[in-house]
Amino acid sequence: MERNKIIVAIDGYSSSGKSTMAKRLAGDVGYVYVDTGAMYRAIALQCMRSGVMTDTTIDETKLPVLLQTCNITFQRVAGAQHTILNGEDIESQIRTLSVGNAASRISALPIVREAMVKAQQRMGESKGIVMDGRDIGTVVFPQAEMKVFVTASPDIRAQRRLLELQAKGEQPNLEEVVADLADRDYRDTHRSVGPLRRHPDALYLDNSYLTPEEQLILLRLYFKSIAGE
Repeated sequence: MERNKIIVAIDGYSSSGKSTMAKRLAGDVGYVYVDTGAMYRAIALQCMRSGVMTDTTIDETKLPVLLQTCNITFQRVAGAQHTILNGEDIESQIRTLSVGNAASRISALPIVREAMVKAQQRMGESKGIVMDGRDIGTVVFPQAEMKVFVTASPDIRAQRRLLELQAKGEQPNLEEVVADLADRDYRDTHRSVGPLRRHPDALYLDNSYLTPEEQLILLRLYFKSIAGE
């Protein structure tokens, strides 16, 4: 007999590895993976392209129209999930340090969060999804059957982020990455709408010294205890 589908909400700090574990868990249990961080990065990229956002300012008066004209979907490309904005594959463009920083800024705006939360909730109406972000278990799906809060030490997160950027051809120094993560952590935990925090029901997972395989084993067992087989 087919098991009942559930919603898996994974929240955590930047570069804590939550997206990697969410993707692997979704693939392992046959669920759909939704990368909410990519959604905010897509909006940030469009804001940067259109001039709505600069390094120092955001023209909030233009955001309502921009949000209405952004169609964000996900598509499998060569076995990997890519982010599609208005029909364009933007996966490589949204994974830069500059777009990540812009996404952290734009995601703090209530109008942006409201639009994205509604879109994410529509994606989860049929359940059977694994979604990761900053406020999935607290705002988007507080009713999610399985909630996980992921963290790791700042030094380890910075090293992970540095290696990720270097693999993409960027050459930031470690000091820049550490400063960027500190800024993003502060914005994520102090914004007025949907701040990063642990839901009381969420499993607390510090993966500083866990391998991706060890993480998957733990999450798979936790999933099994909630969803059954």
